[in-house]
Amino acid sequence: MSEMITKTEQLLILPVISLRGMTVLPGMVIHFDLNREKSVQALEYAMMKSGRIFLVTQKDPGVDVPEEEDLYRVGTISAVKQITRLPNKIVRVLVEGIGRGILHETNKENTKFLEGYLEQVSDEWPKEDEMEQEAMLRQLREYFAAFAAHYPKLDKNAVQRYAQIHSIGKLIDQITMNLPVGYEKKQEILEMISIKERYEILCTHLLNEIEIARVREDLAGRMRERVDKNQKEYLLREQLRYIREELGEEGSFSDADQFEEALKALEASDEVKEKIKKEITRFRNVMGSSSESAVERAYIETLLELPWDHASKDNESMKRAKNILEKDHYGLSQVKERILEFLAVRCLTKKGESPIICLVGPPGTGKTSIAKSVARALSKKYVRICLGGVRDEAEIRGHRKTYVGAMPGRIAAGLKQAGVKNPLMLLDEIDKVSNDYKGDTFSALLEVLDGEQNVRFRDHYVEIPLDLSEVLFIATANTTQTIPRPLLDRMEVIEVNSYTENEKFHIAKDHLLGKQMEKNGITKQMMTIQDGALKNIITYYTKEAGVRELERKIGDICRKSAKEILEAREADEKQESVRVRVTASNLDKYLGKRKYSLDKANKEPQVGIVRGLAWTSVGGDTLQTEVNMMPGKGDIELTGQMGDVMKESAIIGMSYVRSIGEKYHISPEVFKENDFHIHIPEGAVPKDGPSAGVTMATALFSAITGKMVRSDIAMTGEVTLRGRVLAIGGLKEKILAAKMAGLKEVLVPADNRKDIEEISEEIKEGLIITYVKDMKEVLKHALL
Repeated sequence: MSEMITKTEQLLILPVISLRGMTVLPGMVIHFDLNREKSVQALEYAMMKSGRIFLVTQKDPGVDVPEEEDLYRVGTISAVKQITRLPNKIVRVLVEGIGRGILHETNKENTKFLEGYLEQVSDEWPKEDEMEQEAMLRQLREYFAAFAAHYPKLDKNAVQRYAQIHSIGKLIDQITMNLPVGYEKKQEILEMISIKERYEILCTHLLNEIEIARVREDLAGRMRERVDKNQKEYLLREQLRYIREELGEEGSFSDADQFEEALKALEASDEVKEKIKKEITRFRNVMGSSSESAVERAYIETLLELPWDHASKDNESMKRAKNILEKDHYGLSQVKERILEFLAVRCLTKKGESPIICLVGPPGTGKTSIAKSVARALSKKYVRICLGGVRDEAEIRGHRKTYVGAMPGRIAAGLKQAGVKNPLMLLDEIDKVSNDYKGDTFSALLEVLDGEQNVRFRDHYVEIPLDLSEVLFIATANTTQTIPRPLLDRMEVIEVNSYTENEKFHIAKDHLLGKQMEKNGITKQMMTIQDGALKNIITYYTKEAGVRELERKIGDICRKSAKEILEAREADEKQESVRVRVTASNLDKYLGKRKYSLDKANKEPQVGIVRGLAWTSVGGDTLQTEVNMMPGKGDIELTGQMGDVMKESAIIGMSYVRSIGEKYHISPEVFKENDFHIHIPEGAVPKDGPSAGVTMATALFSAITGKMVRSDIAMTGEVTLRGRVLAIGGLKEKILAAKMAGLKEVLVPADNRKDIEEISEEIKEGLIITYVKDMKEVLKHALL
């Protein structure tokens, strides 16, 4: 208690008001608003006592309830001149600064308002140093006059007024009030207890402001010489540029500054960064409203969004990749094996050139979904680029940015979308690309898909070479016939063959059924489809290589079941658990009558009718070839929508039979006195290809000699004029069709032995595969 009495005897005790973002100096008359409860109570207490108050600035204006440690130590003892009460409990107060005060501590016992123990500071100059004070006064007046000359908006009488002030402390405070500086610098001057130190800081500030004003006027003068008075926008931009050059300030939030910030964070080589930096500099120099500015902005944004050196981390777990591939797709062992090989090489070499894989197969066999699974298995970003119908080279290489509406090509746009330089890029429907007068699109793809060239792929829009060597390209196609040879040579072709009935059954049961039930809101408790029903859907309601139509049929059943379940619930509200059972016997209730019937083998041997095997875009099929011989002039009639190649096969078959006629005791007159009609049923369906050559030759031979052809045999192969049997394609689908038709034996060219060996035993089971080298062997096996 004795210590407190001692303090109060030596120090002033005054209520304290904390100010936010402003500093009051001695001699300053100013009004401000109060709305904080403690500040208003401190003011009311001051009015009841001496009318004096201590104004001190907060260190952080954001603090709402400041404590002692939140305040500066030096403030201003002020006299309250006027109080005005405003709405919303706001009090406006007019004060006059009297002198400096040092805050020693606040009274912790007073919780209503801040109350402080203050030491008042005297600004009296020692009489023995009058000469030094006069020198300082004159110097300060001179500096202020120079400062005022650059700021015509200052009070014109201020220089004359300051000439009448003979106290250096008072003059410093008066000049500080008129300086266009922040409250922090004013607080710095207020806190200097030593008048000499206070004088030095103020002189420094005045000289800085004079120099800044001179530079600004110099810049303005130079700018007026450089630009036309009417180009206001151009003038402002040039001023901004010159100010930045002179002051080195980079604090603006313009587009160019944002681009430079993004450039700093960009993962790219020095060459790329240097090019982008030049483009940003060019962007700064063009007028903001010009079309060139918009083009430049779009170009820089594209460059900054491309993943130059940013790569994602690939999965290196063989087990995880294998599980994902097995879970997502049934069968397709060759594709899965190739992907796992790629992953193994990548793990061992830590780089490994990405192969360019082309998946070729009929529609609906899952080529696109395989690519998605591969991306998931390798933990790669997935980008799909559909090339179907693309006919402009610029779609691949991009447009030059000088054109209106120019944009990067699909490859560069795909990289930008992926955000990494090593995504999996699916080039879907690559066989559907077409060409026109705008350039050869296939040729543009040559550089993309060449591992030696795509390290520096040049997009016309981007201009800077892009590295595509780490992109894993997977292309899909229905056929390789329309893909140019040089492009096909750059890709590793993997055939995605038609599914067998057994494969379709497993796909439907394990994947399609669950997917369609979920899609149509049906749970396992609501509906079951028996295995027999699934097999009948595959056999009698779909005829395709893939499983799209099969999925649609399962969707039909799900929708009809959903309708049936809801109708049953509405009829009997108590019946909550309605269950639909789809079996082989009630399948026609949901899908109608059967659409297809199995084209079974003929019941008995016939003359001039031979069963051939054909490949179609929806899988294999069996085709009967019928030959009729009738009196005439030796003409050959061909019907059944045959293509040119198939017609030639018929002519070749006829020539071969005529060439061996003497050996088989066929009179030459037969060919002169009879017409021959060759027909392949299902006349509305176009047919072409050389693989029906042996079938036609056998049918012609049978019709001419009258020998019967076995009903349980089918054949395929191209025939030459001399009777040699040549290899053909699409064997898996053809063998599958023969098995479904219930045939016992298939005649296959001997050169196709390696293809037959690759076909799974499941397909070949129950069939006799006979290899033939020439027509002699064909006739030997086919004729009775």
